Amino acid sequence: MMKEYNVAIVGATGAVGEKMLGLLEKASFPIKSLKLLASKRSVGKVKTFRGQELQIEETTDDSFEGIDIALFSAGGGITKQFSPAAIKAGAIVIDNTSAFRMDPETPLVVPEVNPEDLRKHKGLIANPNCSTIQMVVALQPIREKFGLDRVIVSTYQAVSGAGLHALEELKAQTQAVLNGEEPVAKILPCGGDKKHFPIAFNALPQIDVFSEGGYTYEEWKMINETKKIMGDKDIKVSATCVRIPVMSGHSESVYFEVDDKNVSVADIWEVLKDAPGVVLQDDTANQVYPTARESVGKNETFVGRIRKDVDVDNGFHMWVVSDNLLKGAAWNSVQIAEKMIEMGLL
Repeated sequence: MMKEYNVAIVGATGAVGEKMLGLLEKASFPIKSLKLLASKRSVGKVKTFRGQELQIEETTDDSFEGIDIALFSAGGGITKQFSPAAIKAGAIVIDNTSAFRMDPETPLVVPEVNPEDLRKHKGLIANPNCSTIQMVVALQPIREKFGLDRVIVSTYQAVSGAGLHALEELKAQTQAVLNGEEPVAKILPCGGDKKHFPIAFNALPQIDVFSEGGYTYEEWKMINETKKIMGDKDIKVSATCVRIPVMSGHSESVYFEVDDKNVSVADIWEVLKDAPGVVLQDDTANQVYPTARESVGKNETFVGRIRKDVDVDNGFHMWVVSDNLLKGAAWNSVQIAEKMIEMGLL
C-alpha cells in the first residue's frame, strides 16, 4: 500500500499559497491530510480542498506535529521563526522564501536541474527565486551538452511577483491613468525603499533594494543562485531585473555563451525540444514565440526566439517565459516534494 503524507501549507492565504493548494489537488503522491496555516488575522477563513472545507489555522510552533511535508511561503521571517519547530517535529520544510537559499547547508533545488542535491538536505530545502528557476531550466540542457561560460539576462517581471497588494495597486493605477488622474504609488518598485513609482504604463528597473556594485538584491539572487544550483562558481552571470505592468508571467531575454564554437541554432533546438520542463516555441516565420499571457496557468518553461549572436561565434540569445507563481514558486515546491518521494527521501 502506497504511503500517504500529511502536508501543511504555511502562508495558505497568499498568492503562492493558493497556487500550492490548487496544485496539491493534482499531486502525484497521496495526501492523507492537509493543514492550512497563516497569520492570526486569517484564522477561520475557509478554503476548499478535494471537496472538503478546511479552516485556516494560526501558525505556531505546535502546528507541525505529525506533518511530513511543510510548504512555506509566508515571508523569510516566518520561515526563520517556525521552520526549526517544523523540522524538530519531523517535517521536511520546502521553503519558497530567500531566507536560506544561499545557506551552504541548505540545498537550493530545481528538480529538472539538480535533483541529486536533495540527498544533502538536513530537514530544509530552499526553492530558488522565480526568475532564476525558469532561466536555469532552459539553460541546463544546453550546459550539459555544450558547456556554459557566460550568461547575461534581462528580466521583464510581472507584478504578481511583488504580492497581492502590488497587483491591486497596478489595477488602481491603471484605472486612474485611464480616468485622467494621477496614479498613487505606495509599494513598487520596492516596499522597503524610500521612493515609490507607478507601475501602470511604466517599466521600473528596480526589483528589491540596491546593493553592492549598483545591482539590486533581485539581480544578486539570480547571479548567486545560478552558480549554486549549477554547482559551478566559474560561470559568469550578470542580471538586470525590470518590473513591467503585466499581472502574471515573467519574461527574460537571455544571452549565453557555450564552450563549443561550432554549435548552431539547430543544435540548440534539438537539445531543448525534448528537455524536461521545457516547451520550445520557436517559429519566427509564423510569429510563434512564447508570451507571458499564454504562460499563465501552465507549469512549463517556454523558450523561443533562439538566435546566434552576430559577433560572438559561441554566443546565443533566447526568450524565456514562465508563470512566476507556478514554476517560479508553487509548482517548483510541489515538484520538490514529488521528487523527494520518488527518490525515497521522504
